[in-house]
Order: sequence, then structure tokens, then C-alpha cells
Amino acid sequence: MKALEKNICVLATTYAVNPYKGSEDGMGWNFILQIASHQEVVAITRENNREAIEAYQHDHPDARYARIRFEYFDLPYWMRFWKKGGRGALLYYYLWQLFLPLFIWQRSLAFDVCHNVNFHNDWTPTFLWVLGKPLVWGPVGHHPAIPTNCLRKYGWKQWLSYRLRDVVKWTLGHFDPLLWLARWKADHVFCMNSKAWYWGSDKSLMPSVSSEPKSLKMEQKQKGFKILSVGRFTPLKGFDLTIASFAAFLKALPLEDRENVGLQLIGQGTSEEFLRNEIQRLGIEENVEVISWVDRQQLDLYYQQASVFLFPSHEGAGMVVSEALAFGLPIVSLDSSGAGEFIDARCGLTIAYGGYSQMVGHLSQALKTLFSNPVLKEDMEKSAKERHQSLFDWDRKADKLKGVYQKVLAGKSGDSLPEMKKNLITT
Repeated sequence: MKALEKNICVLATTYAVNPYKGSEDGMGWNFILQIASHQEVVAITRENNREAIEAYQHDHPDARYARIRFEYFDLPYWMRFWKKGGRGALLYYYLWQLFLPLFIWQRSLAFDVCHNVNFHNDWTPTFLWVLGKPLVWGPVGHHPAIPTNCLRKYGWKQWLSYRLRDVVKWTLGHFDPLLWLARWKADHVFCMNSKAWYWGSDKSLMPSVSSEPKSLKMEQKQKGFKILSVGRFTPLKGFDLTIASFAAFLKALPLEDRENVGLQLIGQGTSEEFLRNEIQRLGIEENVEVISWVDRQQLDLYYQQASVFLFPSHEGAGMVVSEALAFGLPIVSLDSSGAGEFIDARCGLTIAYGGYSQMVGHLSQALKTLFSNPVLKEDMEKSAKERHQSLFDWDRKADKLKGVYQKVLAGKSGDSLPEMKKNLITT
């Protein structure tokens, strides 16, 4: 661990933190650790995260814990009794952010820079600017709207639900005056992709997803061509395209090759019944395995045994893309603002949006390219691990965070949007 160059203390607000979980909770935990690689940290999170944090610290010692001070803040019960799980989470998060500065003042917390770490959306404001210290925000961004020709596959209820969310996000992202004020006050914003809604000049690109590097044990690879796709079974993840493109790829193969080809879907979600029905309708049950969520160690084995990672998701991030690259898996995805921006031609194949049948055809052709060209696949496997190391390795974030904190304390500006895109392509 590198020695501290300056005694900088960062106040990091991390609404969702749980070292035993992935997604937003896991990101919150890992960002705290990376900040603590070079700075002192006062980390503020919700009270319901305390038990998991303390248990993990007890079972997994780390020298960085000495630099971290956790504070736990929640609104009184009469202001949150209506929140049940995910129901009301956005409103509660808004109120949590609104009253957080009062908690910080009451606790008389001392710090040099404040960093609003998560949730990772660019359509709700932070209020840390009222504390009068340099403010770093993000990574923030949003999921783009799912194309109608994909969303309508899931029925009118899902279409209506997603379109209402799109309207809410767009309205808040463009017309909330408190959000505009926060953007103006922020000294630096990390954007999780180039499509993030932020109109200032002090920004840089930092994907919200990362993962630890993995050691691939080649003896655990199985024979055949194993295609893997991991995620929640929701319209956002594009599993309908996964299944349809795999079916087209499979049926184009000679009969003698089909028995050595398989698709594994790992996840759970509201669309599981629909996806199982699609598998049955297309007549590919013998070559497709649907697996419920598994523990971390078992999931790593599925990554190790896979040949290709198929992920035609519409989201603006994607933790599983980072994990797949860490295992040296070539990626086949849509050319979206998420996975499509995070991979390049050296480590994967991206498909442009278009008509539904066109996308299915191009995705299946990408699978066929990797299946029939083992030399290309092997080259992509090497480049995938290199891409992970350059863009998604957690330790790289520690150095970038350190540089930005020093920059905002010195009053320097960040990158322009064209520079962000250029950096993403050449990283």
C-alpha cells in the first residue's frame, strides 16, 4: 500500500453498502476501500448496513480499515414507515440526501473533500454542496430507454411500466431545479458512460462497475462451446435477444456440432416465466440451461468454464461485463452506452441497434464467428483480460480518485465530453 502524500480526509456518502452483495451495494463498499487506499475516509451509510459491514470487517481483515470511520444515518421512523423494500426507495433516497447535511453538522465531522458515491443515477440531486467543501459526485448516469421493438415482447404492462419510468427520469433529469443547482455546485463529476446527463465541464469517465482480477485455471475448461449470460431476468437485460440469437445460431449449425453447443442463463427475475416459454417455443430446451442465482464461488466456476459471454443488455452499466472480461471471456453485446462502450474490437463484438430480426441475425452471426474461428477467440481472450486490467480493475480507481481529490482541492478542472469519449476508446 502506498504511503499517504497528504493527510486528506474524504467524506463519502454511500447510501447502499454491503460487502456481501454485488451491484450498488458492492460498489459502495469497494469505493470506500479504494478511497481509503490513499486517504482517510468518513463513510456515511444507512443503519441497516451496519451489521453486514461489521461482520465482514471482523472476518476479512484489511489494513485500510484503520483509515475508515463509519457513520450511520437514517431518517426517523415516522418519515420512513411507508418504505417497504424497493417500494418508495427513490423518494426515501431523495429525502435521505436532503437531510444528510444536518446529520453531518450535528456530528461535527471534519473532512477536506466530500464525495457523493451512490446511487449511480444522474437524475436525482446531491445536497453535499451546502457543506462548503469541494464536491465530487458519482459515478452517475442512467439506463437508456429500451427500444420499443424489444420492450413490446414482454407485454403491455411491462411496456407501460418502463415508459412511465423513462418519463419520470427524463423529467427529473431536465427540470428539477435542485438537480441543476447540484450540477452547478459540483467541482468534479464522474460519468459512468458518455451519455450521462451532466452539462458542466468538470467531469471524467469512470465506469460504475469493476471487479477483482481473476486467475483462469485452464484445466477447468470443459469441451464444447459454452455461451454464458448472467443477470436479472428483466426486459432491461435483453435476455429475449440472448435466447433468440442463440436459437438462430444453433439451428444454423450442422447437426453434429449442435450437441457440443450450449447456453447457460444465470439469474432470477420477473421475466423468468416468459423466457422459459421462449426457450420452449423455439425448441431449444436441450441446449439451454436456466440456473437460479448461485453463490460467488460457484458463479466463478461458470465463468471459468464458458467460451463466450453473450450480453445484449440495454443498460448503461453492467457488473457482469466486468466480471466476464476478468475471466478472459470475449463479449458479444449491443452497441449500447453500457457494454458497447466498455469493450472494443480486440475483446468483443458489438451489434448496432436496428430491427429486431436484424439484431438477432447479427448477434447469431457474431456467435458463429467466434465458434468457427478459434484463433480469433483466443486473441480476444487475451485482450479481454487486458481490457479488464486497464478499465475495470478496482486498484486503478484508487489512483484516479486520489488524482481527482487533489485536483479539486487545487481548483483545477476536468475533461471535456469529447475528451471523455476519446479516453474511453483509447483506454
